[in-house]
Amino acid sequence: MVEDQVEPSIAPDAGGGATRFLLRSRREPFEHGLLPIPKLIFSDGTVTLAPLVDKILRRSVPHPHRVDSPDLADALQILLDHARLALDTLASVHPSDPAPDGTVDVYDLVVFLYIQSYKRLVPRSHKDSAAIADVWPSTSAFDGYLSALSPLQLARSNSRRFMPSQADEEAHQLSYLQKHMGNILALLAEPIEEEGDESLVLTMERFEHLGFLLHFSEGIRLSQAAPFFANSDPDMPAAPVSATQVHEWVVQNIIASLEHNAEKALAKENGFLKNTADIDVPMADASLSHPKTQSRSSLSGASSPVNPAFRTNLTFVEGMIKASVVKQSCDIKGDSIKVLNCHDSVIYILAPLRYATVYGCSDATVILGAVGKAVRVEHCERVQIITAAKRICIANCRECVFYLGVNQQPLFVGDNHKLQVAPFNTYYAQLGEHLSKVGVDSSINRWDEPLVLGMVDPHDSLSHPAGVSEIQAESATCIDPDQFTNFLIPNWFGAESLQTTRYNPFPLPEIYGASQQKKHTNLLVVQQSIRDVLLDENRKRELASALHGHFKDWLYGIIFLSLISIQIKNGYYCCMHPTMW
Repeated sequence: MVEDQVEPSIAPDAGGGATRFLLRSRREPFEHGLLPIPKLIFSDGTVTLAPLVDKILRRSVPHPHRVDSPDLADALQILLDHARLALDTLASVHPSDPAPDGTVDVYDLVVFLYIQSYKRLVPRSHKDSAAIADVWPSTSAFDGYLSALSPLQLARSNSRRFMPSQADEEAHQLSYLQKHMGNILALLAEPIEEEGDESLVLTMERFEHLGFLLHFSEGIRLSQAAPFFANSDPDMPAAPVSATQVHEWVVQNIIASLEHNAEKALAKENGFLKNTADIDVPMADASLSHPKTQSRSSLSGASSPVNPAFRTNLTFVEGMIKASVVKQSCDIKGDSIKVLNCHDSVIYILAPLRYATVYGCSDATVILGAVGKAVRVEHCERVQIITAAKRICIANCRECVFYLGVNQQPLFVGDNHKLQVAPFNTYYAQLGEHLSKVGVDSSINRWDEPLVLGMVDPHDSLSHPAGVSEIQAESATCIDPDQFTNFLIPNWFGAESLQTTRYNPFPLPEIYGASQQKKHTNLLVVQQSIRDVLLDENRKRELASALHGHFKDWLYGIIFLSLISIQIKNGYYCCMHPTMW
């Protein structure tokens, strides 16, 4: 099923009649901004981070409120590479564009470091654990201990009921922020003396740093919605507000959003919501206007008449099995996409994006055109990922190949096995335009500089056996140049312009370029040899027919072997000749 996500962004006010904007968590810091670096995770929150802020602000530098990677490495006594990674990650999940000099605001940094204590939701247990055991053993052939989550497990469940929905994740994030908001505000606030007592206040500028974690879906700034800052004179600095007052207002809005989402979920469970704008309502695939790009597998989903203003900036491609899906810019709602639980499929996302997630897929090829902020690939098996992106994080994957055009080092975290990396290997007509739009520089490609962190992700609530954290995490190997091939994306829609991309915009390393040139030369030699054969027209037709037949037999054999492998893997086998398909 391919779907767009719909979000209820307003709710009736408790007073009756009027509408009230609902506060939302920004999912990007929680989905793309958590790093498994122990020295960045503080269980005591304000106790450690408050002195850190004071230390940084006391520096004798022109801009003490800005932090660079050497400053952070010195302040936390961490590796410079880890400090640089932390600031790059913060920049990738911040709603604003990064500073050209690579520095970040100290208050954005402290909020980013605080949420490193967050733990993600995990999938609910499958009701048929015995069925899962049939296809995924309790111990992994790779590492000998329980695998956290298998793509096959996701395939067998074949239902979002066993995975956290977007509503589940948002509720989890909001609950975390509700619990920790007092500490976060204490880090942003400044003390003042009032009648002999010291109290905390927030300026409007400090209050705006909460926008890293929270927002109103309608695009309203927090300070515009907050009653204590909403009517401030733009020419006059707003008066500071008590941190207690700010805390009460934020928590009230979080509670209102949680209650509203819970009511929607309950109504949906009881069948009262059918064609109403709601979280997780499936909609018809926007790419159905290009029927030739879809496989014979049907795409289920029903249209929901909703106000476009209430759409979230997230599109889903989910549950595709033995299918091909193409999404262009006109098919993407917003600037983010999630490809979930797709198997034996080819997914083309030929659009400029800010964020992309590929989760729980197997035996698939996923092409992500241009991603300006971050890509995350997690719990995938035997998947080919082709992406041009600013940065990519790969977690808990097996036997996958990544064809990368990336401006930052690829990050490998968690329990990865038998992964390969290769240079970017494709193009489509609008790729150059999309790269420029999202800010990916095709002259920089760090595909072969993997950065590997630990085996255990402390943000994952799934437990691991004792001692696993001491095992060296596995890196990725570079694909053999002789096995490297270009991937052809058909020009289905005939897009041509002066800016049409006609070749791979990322220059190939010399050894890979030489291998491609050798293959091209061999092809020309074979073609010329066939032309030079002295045959009459009838014999030429016979030769062409024989070559075509051998190619079909080879192709059928590859597909047939793949089908047998899939059937055996899923516990059944059916003898079927390719000509019967």
